[in-house]
Amino acid sequence: MNPATIAFVGLGGNVGDAAATLREALAALDGLPETRVLRASPLYRTPAWGHVDQPDFINAVAKLETGLDPRALLDALLDVERQFGRDRQEDDARWGPRTLDLDLLLFGEAVIDEPGLRVPHPHLHERAFALVPLAAIAPGATIPGHGTVRSALAAVVADGIEALP
Repeated sequence: MNPATIAFVGLGGNVGDAAATLREALAALDGLPETRVLRASPLYRTPAWGHVDQPDFINAVAKLETGLDPRALLDALLDVERQFGRDRQEDDARWGPRTLDLDLLLFGEAVIDEPGLRVPHPHLHERAFALVPLAAIAPGATIPGHGTVRSALAAVVADGIEALP
């Protein structure tokens, strides 16, 4: 097993019972090899972003401890998406409706820019739908090149985002 790294994964969806899907996806993340969920944010209802003519999304963030390397973790996340019916090849539109979206937001303090793998997530510091749940569990975490999660959240508009009961 590789040394453990703390990683943060964004979860989102807006097709079907998205809240139930995210809860089930959290359990699936906890079952990944060499990985366990240390903490999960509350679920948040967030306005659709990009293409706004679709249902609101449900979003959350999970804090993982993993012995997987970043590429292996990303591959595992994509496998979980497929288990929940997501086919990235068939997604018609970027930012369109989806059953489950898993994004590797942070992997320790790593900065990675490889084909298909960019960490920190290149738009994390701009997206309230990811920053709000991330700030709920790790406000002091560092987004390499952008400061803390708390400071990034203070710089974006988070209107319309509400925690689910």
